[in-house]
Amino acid sequence: MSRQMNVVEHWDIAVQELSERDKILKNIIFNYRGERLKLKSDGFLTLARAIVGQQISVKAADTIWKRLEITANGNISSTRIKKLSTEQLRKTGLSSQKTTYIQNIAESEVLGTDWDECSDEKITELLCTIKGIGKWTAEMFLIFHLARPNILPLADIGLVRAIEKNYNDGNGMSKEQFDELGQKWNPWCTVAIWYLWRSLDPIPVEY
Repeated sequence: MSRQMNVVEHWDIAVQELSERDKILKNIIFNYRGERLKLKSDGFLTLARAIVGQQISVKAADTIWKRLEITANGNISSTRIKKLSTEQLRKTGLSSQKTTYIQNIAESEVLGTDWDECSDEKITELLCTIKGIGKWTAEMFLIFHLARPNILPLADIGLVRAIEKNYNDGNGMSKEQFDELGQKWNPWCTVAIWYLWRSLDPIPVEY
């Protein structure tokens, strides 16, 4: 299998094509021109950050992450996390469940996989074998670590809120409406949703 596309390398092309197809998105992109997705070079960091961010605000997640960085002496890695006690991790503000999940990720051998050889679906399947990782967390990995170009994580409450705010005056939308937008953004859904997230929060989404 050939090397999978990294959307960061094609960001300008994606922005141009999306702007030509979608006037609403074009205006959002204009407001944040010059900004773009930043990748995490370590897959463990992306998964751990996604676990931290589950079901809490971006600001709250950022606070816990900073505490975790201090506890890990500035080195959040699977090796370092394995050396920290459950009590130390809990003191950062992590719930008991999130603490266990992050420990599970640190112990897993799945992260040694050659992701370039895997499809998005295969990566999701492999990551979901780690207890604590579901489809949403796997999608954050596909976006923020691997920069796969066409990810549309509609289980993300913040994203759904951003889409409804910009495309339907904040009112609920049907699955068909979301599917239509996904088709319009194809094959650059990752770029589209990054700007939609950006429109919602003063702090850029980062996992």
